Amino acid sequence: MPINIPDGLPAFSVLRRENIFCMSSTEAEKQDIRPLRILLLNLMPKKIETEVHLLRMLSNTPLQVNIELMRINDRPSRNTPIEHMETFYKDFSSVSHKKYDGMIITGAPLGQVPFEEVAFWDSMKEIMDWSTDNVTSVMFLCWAVQAAMKHLYGIPKYLLARKISGVYPHRLVSPLTPIARGFDDVFNAPHSRYAEIRRQDIEAHPDLAIIAESDVAGPYLFARRDGRQLFVTGHSEYEPNCLLDEYQRDLDAGIKPDIPENYFPDDDPTRTPIVTWKSHGNLLFSNWLNYYVYQLTPFDVDDIGQGTRAGLLNLAT
Repeated sequence: MPINIPDGLPAFSVLRRENIFCMSSTEAEKQDIRPLRILLLNLMPKKIETEVHLLRMLSNTPLQVNIELMRINDRPSRNTPIEHMETFYKDFSSVSHKKYDGMIITGAPLGQVPFEEVAFWDSMKEIMDWSTDNVTSVMFLCWAVQAAMKHLYGIPKYLLARKISGVYPHRLVSPLTPIARGFDDVFNAPHSRYAEIRRQDIEAHPDLAIIAESDVAGPYLFARRDGRQLFVTGHSEYEPNCLLDEYQRDLDAGIKPDIPENYFPDDDPTRTPIVTWKSHGNLLFSNWLNYYVYQLTPFDVDDIGQGTRAGLLNLAT
């Protein structure tokens, strides 16, 4: 939440120059508050598990958030009871006439599959196009980042020689960007993927700004400069055993995976993983809700998509 500063106080101009979020008493008096409407497009196979991960992150702010769940199509989920899907999930046709303050599109285990061979690729493109006019800010996670880069920006994904799996240190490229407010200079985040988006392709696009990256995992956090789209290539929402479960699943499938890096003490998979990314994950999601959703979205939901509120974001480069 912003600091409310009396009109004319010298500290106001100083803090604004430092990109500290604050507003004058006059600005504050014009504010009104309503619950935020967040749409979650869940593409992960274990949908209940993913719901828990993301809703836990979204609950860690003083903002009131109303959640709606959406599925990409009506195909039965092998890992989620049909009763759960029918009770809690909506089809795109049921939400396409609405507007939302924020939207999260999850990853999917499709990193090695060409986009044109993804069964729901046409639906995915339609939803991403719709979001540009009907959602204030969209957070894309992991595979969804690759999909958005391909469809919205013409930026390709590149298959990796080996899967990126582990917990990696990241450094801030744009420390004054609102989404990074409160981040340590170096922080950890998990990754688990077979493909990457390359730094030079992001830097070459004038509408995008890199915020944080890893020497090993590459660009981790980048955004459209107006905050309307945020791209997170890792999994800061992961629970302590997520990488362990994936590692065990691949072992059981005979894939012979590498041990996730920087995850088990001494890289010993018989030992309990150490969580070093939880505080960063909570801050990432709370900053997104505050600065890129709450502070950008209009009070009247019908005005969403008509342009962001000027002056609230300064994506430093």
